[in-house]
Order: sequence, then C-alpha cells, then structure tokens
Amino acid sequence: MAVDGCGLVCKYILFIFNIIFALVGLVLLGLGLWLRFSPGTRGIFEIEALNSSVFVMVVTIMIVLGSVILIVVSFGDYGACGEKRCALQVFSVLLAFLFVAEVAVAVLAYTKRDQVQMNIVEFYTSLYALYVSSGGDPVIGVTLTFIHKTLHCCGVTGVSLIEIAKNTCPDPKGFSDYFIMKNCPVTIAEVFDSRGPMMMGILFGIGVLLIIALICSTVLLKTMRQSTSSPQYIILTHSTSVLANPQPPQPDFVSTSNTHPDQDPVVFTPLTVANIPMVQA
Repeated sequence: MAVDGCGLVCKYILFIFNIIFALVGLVLLGLGLWLRFSPGTRGIFEIEALNSSVFVMVVTIMIVLGSVILIVVSFGDYGACGEKRCALQVFSVLLAFLFVAEVAVAVLAYTKRDQVQMNIVEFYTSLYALYVSSGGDPVIGVTLTFIHKTLHCCGVTGVSLIEIAKNTCPDPKGFSDYFIMKNCPVTIAEVFDSRGPMMMGILFGIGVLLIIALICSTVLLKTMRQSTSSPQYIILTHSTSVLANPQPPQPDFVSTSNTHPDQDPVVFTPLTVANIPMVQA
C-alpha cells in the first residue's frame, strides 16, 4: 500500500530518526563491547569483588542500552519502510517504554545529582587508570580524548609536564595551558554544579525526539489503516465494457440548422457506455 500526505511525511521523519538512533546505538554497543572484552579491561569483569564497581555498571548499561536501541530501530525501519503495521505497533510500544525510562532517569539524576557526580568522577578515574596500566589502549585513549576535548581538561593532574596521558589532552587555548590545565575530576564536578540545567535540557530534548517519533508512528499507523479500509474502485474502460455488454452500433446524429446555412453541421456521438465506478467486493 502507498501512503501520502501526513503519512508520507511521518515516514521520512521516522527514517531519519532511526538513522540517528542507529548510529548512537552502534557507538554505545561497540564501545561497551570493547571495554568489556578488551585485554586491558577484561580482567576487571572476572574479579568478583569489582562486579559492583561503577566502571562495570556503566559498561553493562552501555551494552544493554546500545542493544535495546538497535532492536527498536530495527522494528522502526522495517515498519516504516515496508509499511508493516505489526512492526510499527511494536516500535510504538518500545518507544513508549524508552520515553518512560528516560523520564525516570532524568528525575533520578536530578534528585541524586551529587551521587551521580561522584559516580561519573569514579568512572573517569577508573578509565584513566586502565589507560595507564594497559600501556595506552587505543579505544580507551579515544574515549579519554573525547572527554578531554569536550571538557577542555587534561588527565587527573592537569600539568602537561608530568601528565601521563597528555597525548589525549586538548590543544592549548592560551599561554598558561602549555603548562597547566584544569584536571578532569575537578572539571566534571564543576560541570555538574554549573551546567546542571543544560544536562537536564539535553535529557528533555531526547524526550521530545522520542515523543515526535511516537506521534509520527501513530499517524503512519492511522494512515495505513485508513488506506486499507477505504473502498477500492474499478474503472471500466470502453473496450472492457463493450466486451462485457455488447451493444449494437448506433448511428451518429447530425444537427443542422436552417438559421445559419453557411455553418458546417455539428456531429454528436452518443455515449454508448458510461464509466461507472464499481465497489470491489
């Protein structure tokens, strides 16, 4: 079946939404699997005493969240591109669960922001220690580089002369940055204190995207249901109707007028068969 109007617009919106979320899911799943099975970090998960550490919990959340996002995206792409109602219904239900979970996480993070701040600082410290102990694991190095450039901080000391992971630090912005920068644990704490509303805004934006996708999925489902239940018409062509109901040829009628003798006669061809729409049973 083909959709048009609002259904077609929602179809393209869902396609773009699924592409963005698929990239996010692949990054989370790929990074989580690397941190889980990398030679430099695999030993942490094999030590029972460290199974409750923040690093293990964060990596596990990354793997689970990445897998869930990819599953949701698969249903969304299959349902939107193939116009499959069952897949879109499953996609809508999963989106609703994701939205509820995202709101719960946002509320929990706001009410316990001090504990979340300490957990993130602990996660960064564990990541930094693993980078140093593994001799510079490339994936951990990319993660540290992303954190350092985003927050414009340098390791746990900030002093470029003694900093072990200084190759992951951002480029200096001023003369003093050549010698000392802010260290990342302090910077993370400051970000939570000063940019808390911005982080809540990011979570709010993610929630808005989920709501838009849910609305588009509902509209597309409604459009597909209407196109399925609408009556189908068969337009009978001239040749088809003649074969079905043959009629004898009728003579043409010529209209002449004595009032205008100089004009040519007008020929009227009678309609033999009307094109009548028929409702398909």
